[in-house]
Amino acid sequence: MHRAAVALLVPLALLAGPALSFSTTLPLPSAGRHAPPPPSTTTRRMAAPTDAVPTPPPAEAGVFAKNIMSTYGRYPITMVKGQGCKLWDSTGKEYLDFVAGISTCCLGHADSRLINAVTTQLGKLHHVSNLYYTVEQGKLGEWLVQNSVADKAFFCNSGAEANEAAIKLARKHAHEKLGLDFPVIITAKASFHGRTLATITATGQPKYQKGFEPLVPGFEYVEYNDAKALKKMVRRINTLGRLRGLVPGIGRKGVAAIMMEALQGEGGIRPGTQEFFKVARELCDETGALLMIDEVQTGVGRTGKLWGYENLGGIEPDVFTSAKALGAGVPIGAMMCKERANVFKPGDHASTFGGNPLACAAGLAVTKAIEEDGLITNAAARGVQIRGLLNKLQEKYPALIQEVRGWGLINGVELTASSGLLAAKVVQACIDDGLLLVAAGTTVVRFVPPLIVTEAEVEEAVRRFGLALEKVSKA
Repeated sequence: MHRAAVALLVPLALLAGPALSFSTTLPLPSAGRHAPPPPSTTTRRMAAPTDAVPTPPPAEAGVFAKNIMSTYGRYPITMVKGQGCKLWDSTGKEYLDFVAGISTCCLGHADSRLINAVTTQLGKLHHVSNLYYTVEQGKLGEWLVQNSVADKAFFCNSGAEANEAAIKLARKHAHEKLGLDFPVIITAKASFHGRTLATITATGQPKYQKGFEPLVPGFEYVEYNDAKALKKMVRRINTLGRLRGLVPGIGRKGVAAIMMEALQGEGGIRPGTQEFFKVARELCDETGALLMIDEVQTGVGRTGKLWGYENLGGIEPDVFTSAKALGAGVPIGAMMCKERANVFKPGDHASTFGGNPLACAAGLAVTKAIEEDGLITNAAARGVQIRGLLNKLQEKYPALIQEVRGWGLINGVELTASSGLLAAKVVQACIDDGLLLVAAGTTVVRFVPPLIVTEAEVEEAVRRFGLALEKVSKA
């Protein structure tokens, strides 16, 4: 990006609408609790009215324009400090953070447990090769297995890598256990599974795939929560695949896995239905395919249960993935599987940094907070509270709010088509008033605060959201 274009970044980003959903890390304002003093000496900036001229880019924008690839459309804000559910920017302005690094900072900011765990580990052993055993990886793997349906865990660095590992596992399982020459993984339209070449292929959204063709073969897409369509697709692929296998030299094609998010995040905060996942489980049991659930955004307490799949009527995945909240902002990912899917052998998959002592120490700090501080109970209670308050807003503004939906502390407000409002515009108005939210598609505003969020902070966030909604509707 040319330096002259920097000043246009924000207005152009806001006009872009749908493209801002996941690829843009959008800061959201805050109101807080036990906040530290705002970052020193600078004068606190007053919240700008929604129709004001966009705030000039901060000094860092020029540095980014010169040195950093333009893969994000950033707001003209430089965050410099955080505490609990609050953030402060370089001007001293305070925000109530209901983005949490997009469902990542489950312990909020500057959590003493995380600081102590990482600091202590840095002073002892931060990284060695996976050629050796380490205490921390063993402990975190043990905790994940004991607190889920999994029998084994593999560690990596991100959600995309965790899903990539699951895709590789499904393919190897299909070759070795199902006798397939051309394994197919079924995913959902409007899904999101990551930014690697395989995971954007798994992502059922053409806007993320455009320009990266040819995509990885072996993926098919079905409407999320459409059990009949899923049945039809599995039977079509397997029937035609068996016929194909009868032709010499062609090879057999079939369903290797059904890979779904427990709740679609980037697809608009759409919870999975029990009926859909029951059918998916039955189809996998019938065919030998693996049921794989992407828990990158929903896992580790976000939904008011430890794992998102626990909201789906008792079904158990063969494989599921986690990242984001697992390290509370320290990069870590994990792919977990049942023993029947455990087909990896030494050399089949690896990660230089995956499961290193530093990342696993952060993960263990998260698990300790979950066990000792009632984070899952809080997520469930605050989720009921926020949906109740948002539903009251819907009653007040029926022409603006179409639906409120979600689980625990991952919730979305869908704006009505008739209002003409875009999520990006509402998010910007909230930022102006010191509340950080993030879009989940073109017309859905997402609420994903830290799991430590308080009752008072939820009330304040919804109050500010209501004011912003009213402002933009009158603009």
